[in-house]
Amino acid sequence: MCGIVGFVDKKIADKKPIIEAMMDTIKHRGPNSSGELVNEDTALGFRRLSIIDINSGMQPIYNEDKSKAVIFNGEIYNYQGIREELVNKGHTFTTETDTEVLLHGFEEWGMEELLKKIRKFVKWC
Repeated sequence: MCGIVGFVDKKIADKKPIIEAMMDTIKHRGPNSSGELVNEDTALGFRRLSIIDINSGMQPIYNEDKSKAVIFNGEIYNYQGIREELVNKGHTFTTETDTEVLLHGFEEWGMEELLKKIRKFVKWC
């Protein structure tokens, strides 16, 4: 099972070694790959156990212009249909993962409508 770690603290200038140490602590949760998102406010880390899109599903996943990112652990059972709908609306996907539909779905419909589309089809971990 994948693992997510993170913190928010504007006072810590060098967040990278801290988030990497946190990710090392949960390496057993996701031995296949890791990824991180670090900025002036926030540090998020992800350890991945690859199940869907084993080769290119590393997280965080970014949108086309890198202005938004997503880290997610769960299963979206109806993601293929949502993905097809988003591709038809012009979104470009870089992976075959269920996670990426959250990112583009949020861009297209906002949180409330996205949740309506995936509700009852998600297993949150």
